Amino acid sequence: MKTLEKSCIYKSSIINPDALDAMNYYGKKCTPFLFVIDFLALKPFIAPLSNLSKSVLYDFNGFTNYTENITSRKKIEFEKFPVAYAVYKQSFDCVHHHLFVGNSYLVNLTFPTVINTNYSLYETFCNSKAPYKLLFDDQFVVFSPEAFVIMKDSYIYTFPMKGTIDATIPDAKEILLNDEKEFAEHITVVDLLRNDLSKVSHSVCVENFRYYSTIKTHNKTILQTSSTIKGTLYPYYHKHLGWLFAALLPAGSVTGAPKKRTVEIIQEAETYNRGYYTGVCGYFDGKDVISAVMIRFIENSSNGLIFKSGGGITIYSNPEVEYNEMIEKVYVPIN
Repeated sequence: MKTLEKSCIYKSSIINPDALDAMNYYGKKCTPFLFVIDFLALKPFIAPLSNLSKSVLYDFNGFTNYTENITSRKKIEFEKFPVAYAVYKQSFDCVHHHLFVGNSYLVNLTFPTVINTNYSLYETFCNSKAPYKLLFDDQFVVFSPEAFVIMKDSYIYTFPMKGTIDATIPDAKEILLNDEKEFAEHITVVDLLRNDLSKVSHSVCVENFRYYSTIKTHNKTILQTSSTIKGTLYPYYHKHLGWLFAALLPAGSVTGAPKKRTVEIIQEAETYNRGYYTGVCGYFDGKDVISAVMIRFIENSSNGLIFKSGGGITIYSNPEVEYNEMIEKVYVPIN
């Protein structure tokens, strides 16, 4: 019978050996654990749930160690101070050059935005409405709408999310679904992640292509498009969780295609280090895995609170539209 070891090229793992071994070990022992892996997998955090620091809080679709249930009644104040368009345009031009000469087909370009808010990271974690939430010490908070992979009942699923529009625009749904640039971006990511799942599973198929969901923010409602991709896992996959994630990372929806070359382009074009932003976080409960892409991300830095956001750039992209989308994604889902 074909096994994960024979199907998956994971020997050139980007995850450091200690973290990889820890994930394999806890998976083999069916020991529940939390994992938080940064974008370049330089500082992965792996810890059994029984020994997790009280300063790390998570809530993944109701699976949580958060019990206080404190809801703030104060009205949120939220200001954002994005980088100048000229700064963004310089990075955009770098990306567009690589797209034009064929080095990539899709590049996810991101920027940090300074924000000012009367909510602490803890208050944001407690009050934000999102399926995947994480508060990591007092370093950063994530309130992500996007799953990375879910492993359940011998199947693996991923849900690439690409394409955003303000829901208040007349005929927003039709405009989003018929946008040529958004379609090209979405289909590229679907193809990339279908190939990624084929590294660790078989019988991979797209179950649902390009459906939309509604997300409410502190000041508006937006629509986003996603797809559902499914594969059948190989026997005893839980014994090799580290190798499995090594084959899948970094997340395709926040890099681009082809992945390796596009990561190099990202490092050339972006003006900062992403750190944990656009990495993945999740848990193994002893049987199943739920994980999320760490987007919608606020970091506590020496310069104050930083919100990191971005979007996919294709050859069809308009820099002003992409700049505005990057800013539009700077929000908190608190009503």
